Parts: sequence; C-alpha cells; structure tokens
Amino acid sequence: MSGRLIAIGDIHGCDREFEDLLDKLDLKKDDRVVLLGDLINRGPDSDRVVGLAREHATVSLMGNHELRLLNFRKTDDPSHLKKYDYDTMKQLSGKDWDYLESMKLTYEDEELGVVFVHGGFLPDKPWQKQPARIVTRIQVVGPDGEPNKRSELPDAPHWSTLWNGPPFVVYGHTPREEIARTKWTLGIDTACVLGGCLTAYVLPEKKIMQVKARERYFSP
Repeated sequence: MSGRLIAIGDIHGCDREFEDLLDKLDLKKDDRVVLLGDLINRGPDSDRVVGLAREHATVSLMGNHELRLLNFRKTDDPSHLKKYDYDTMKQLSGKDWDYLESMKLTYEDEELGVVFVHGGFLPDKPWQKQPARIVTRIQVVGPDGEPNKRSELPDAPHWSTLWNGPPFVVYGHTPREEIARTKWTLGIDTACVLGGCLTAYVLPEKKIMQVKARERYFSP
C-alpha cells in the first residue's frame, strides 16, 4: 500500500493539539490515520475531537474512556462513570455516539507486521482473542497473570516488557513523559492532557512527530 500509516496517541479532548498535529502531518489522500483510543474526556472539547476524527481518521480504536461511556449507555449503571464523564456526555452528539459505537479494539497491518491497540495485551495469550476489558485497560501484569493498573501494583512489570512479538505492537493508555520502546512495542501516550505532548508514529519510516500541549488541562 502506498501512503503513510500514522498512529496518534491519546488525545483526551485536546482538540487544538490534535489540529496542530494534523497540520504538522500534512495528510495526503493515501495516508491512513489510526487513533489509539481515549479521544474523549479530561480535555476541553471531546465533541470537536470526535468531529476531527470522523473527518481525518481511517480508524479509531476503543479506549477505556470510550468503553466506560458506552457501558453506561447500555446499562444505565452510574458506577461505570467518573465525574468528568458527565461533562463529556453533555458535549457528544448522536453522530459522536455512533462513532464511539463503531470503534474497533485493534487494527493490524500484516505487511508491516504491526498491530495497534489502546492499552495492550496479556503476553501469553493470542492477541486477536483478548476482550475489551483487557485490551483497553491493561498496564501491568500482576503475579496472578491478570491485567492491572500501574497505580494498583506499582512494582508489577508493564505488559510491554513481557511481550515477545511478532507482531510489533503500538499502543497508548499508559501516559509517560517520553515514548516507551521495547524490541517489540512502542508506547506513544505522552500525556498531552497533562501538559505533555501529543505524539504520532509514522510508518513505514518509523518517524516520531509531536506537538507540545498548549496547557495542562487535567491533574489526576
């Protein structure tokens, strides 16, 4: 396939930074853009981010933030929600909800040997069969082999350090100041909404492109 394959990390409602990065990427007709999930929440304008995604992205992957809102819509159970989810839900239009519903869990390019996902995979199981609750949420792997958050098990290994490909996995979800590389993985959530950067990874040239956050929009 001609054109570039471009992955973009967690946008979290940072519409201006998303626009800045799209300008910098200067997209061409043959380019494919894969958004790695968590388009919404925390930042200033989730609705506008989803609008830009509909316009420019080839595919948007399901993040844990989208999954939470969709689970609430299905069940009406408010235990799925955090306080800022209510602000986001007020912003989203019917078209936005349709877009969230259409998100996939993974996107694979066999020719390049790469798979894109929001959170990651349990290292000892086939990646294609892992459910949303794992692939959108996993950070570290607990002693029981189960997925966990870094905050719950700070000493447990990050799944990416246990992943021996193929395929090569590009993911978001775990915010860090710098991109995180292992032999078989690349983490590109560089914490834009926390005042970091919004990062794109461009294939086949394996190039990193970033824009700096204009401000810090959220403090955990």
